[in-house]
Amino acid sequence: MNPDIGRTFKALAKAERKDLKFGRQAGLEAARSCFYEGSIAKKIVEFVHSFRCRDTYGQEHHGFLTLEDFAEYRGRIEVPVSVDYRGYRVHKCGAWSQGPVFLQWLNLLEGFDLTGMGHNSVEYLHTLIECAKLAYADREEYYADPDFVDVPLETLLSKEYAAERRKLVDPHHASMELRPGMVKAKRIEEGRDSEHTFDTVQLDAADRFGNMLSATPSGGWIPTSPVIPGLGFPLGTRAQMFHLVPARAERLGPKRRPSTTLTPSLVTKDGAPYMVFGTPGGAQQEQWTIQLFLNHVEFGMDLQEALDAPTVHTTHFPSSFHPHSAHPGQINVEDRISGDVQDGLASRGIKVVVSGGWSHGRCLAIQYDRETGIMYGAASPRTRTPYAIGW
Repeated sequence: MNPDIGRTFKALAKAERKDLKFGRQAGLEAARSCFYEGSIAKKIVEFVHSFRCRDTYGQEHHGFLTLEDFAEYRGRIEVPVSVDYRGYRVHKCGAWSQGPVFLQWLNLLEGFDLTGMGHNSVEYLHTLIECAKLAYADREEYYADPDFVDVPLETLLSKEYAAERRKLVDPHHASMELRPGMVKAKRIEEGRDSEHTFDTVQLDAADRFGNMLSATPSGGWIPTSPVIPGLGFPLGTRAQMFHLVPARAERLGPKRRPSTTLTPSLVTKDGAPYMVFGTPGGAQQEQWTIQLFLNHVEFGMDLQEALDAPTVHTTHFPSSFHPHSAHPGQINVEDRISGDVQDGLASRGIKVVVSGGWSHGRCLAIQYDRETGIMYGAASPRTRTPYAIGW
């Protein structure tokens, strides 16, 4: 039971109802004002300035949010970024998220005969991971809030750029470097793990008209963030994704958005909605969902087959979360990947870590068939309690 959050929702609903007579938009604006400019914002700011949190060095600090910060904030509708991949148009959030990684990765993979390599073969998985390293290296170098940083997305998402970057993939040896484009390569050092047991959630929905939604809501480590008395909810902790190094594109600064890992996906075909999907999982979100997508597009699997197939992911690049740990050359494989394939990957210099057979990802997906009007939903059986429901 959480009566405080119940009262918070009632206050928002009351504010909305009061102005609904002026239209739906007016009602939503009233609810927004109630949260960001009314008593809710005041309680949050009072709590932030009175509650002291202990940092990793044992020192205590209060927060810096002000009423002006809340009043000035507005969510907005933004145009997604997208690329074509073998007749499918994949749409992602911009460079304030890690979404463009998925698109850069697809551009790199498009130059290989993935189907000919065979599903989850040594050659296929090696190629998949080596291309991932190149895409994520650009995330580390360039991605940040586009309101403050000139992110060269037009170049990063171009087919020409991918063609040049693709030449860096050695078919026989795993790279141990972090190699962003257009800058000098740099070796990365191994760091300690960032341990956590809680995670993001994923929601995908579609209606009978073919309208589709993919959402990946999260606030970081919400379970360890203190609940605000009288409101019933904690603040998010996504600011941990910022860096304190002034030279970094994703450095801490006023009004900046951290480059969140949250990355829902929408696919269109012939200009019409075709598919939505997503998963919790930090930097693994792109890795698990790209395998779902390729399983479906390259290997002809239906959604549930595509979700059920064993997966791999790499921790080669720095984690988005503090302390930004990295494990150069390492990949985690579900133990349903054959021992021969694991040995083949290891022979190329890859550090193979074996995970449980059903331990990666919590992917959800919906596909819409325009000709029949039939929708197909699938949910990964891995961990937690995912569901695919139709009504």
